[in-house]
Amino acid sequence: MRIVLVGPPGAGKGTQAAFLAQNLSIPHISTGDLFRANISRQTDLGKLAKSYMDAGNLVPDEVTIGMAKDRMEQPDAENGFLLDGFPRNVSQAESLDEMLQHEGMKLDAVLDLEVPEEEVVKRIAGRRICRNDSAHVFHVSYKAPKQDGVCDVCGGELYQRDDDSEETVRKRLEVYHTQTEPIIDYYKAQGLVVTISALGKVEDVTGRAMEALQHEGDAA
Repeated sequence: MRIVLVGPPGAGKGTQAAFLAQNLSIPHISTGDLFRANISRQTDLGKLAKSYMDAGNLVPDEVTIGMAKDRMEQPDAENGFLLDGFPRNVSQAESLDEMLQHEGMKLDAVLDLEVPEEEVVKRIAGRRICRNDSAHVFHVSYKAPKQDGVCDVCGGELYQRDDDSEETVRKRLEVYHTQTEPIIDYYKAQGLVVTISALGKVEDVTGRAMEALQHEGDAA
């Protein structure tokens, strides 16, 4: 299957993408991984992307699209892929359609992970990270430390990252609503969107997603 995964920040896209890709035996292609791989390998696209990032500018669509195209042409993506973080706007979605059409392929489904806005804020703004080891992550509501502000594992100080502040989260949601959410309507017009609730346990969300995709595959 060829799937695009969409949803607001805090919807658990990365976690779900990893599980779904494993269950469906297709590669998980995330924008973050594409950028890191191209920059570390010093590809032409990676160097170009880095020059924009170093200048504090957004990487142009054509650079992101070029990286995605290269990745989707790899042998492991021959039987499908799961795109996470791409396309991020309607212009990229149109380019992806053209790219696939040129190769005689098409998307099978666009999986929309739905989470209420206040839940997103609660999920992200409640995170606390250990200053000694960023792998030690707690949450004021879902995984509270035994002692407030102290890491259970090593006793280090727990803090809230600037990116996780409520103000920053709401700004990120604004960007999502303005730039990325319109692709849902774009794909709805093609009858590709499958919306599921991303609330509850990780395995329950994965189960709902697999069931919805299976139904989509049977209908096709």
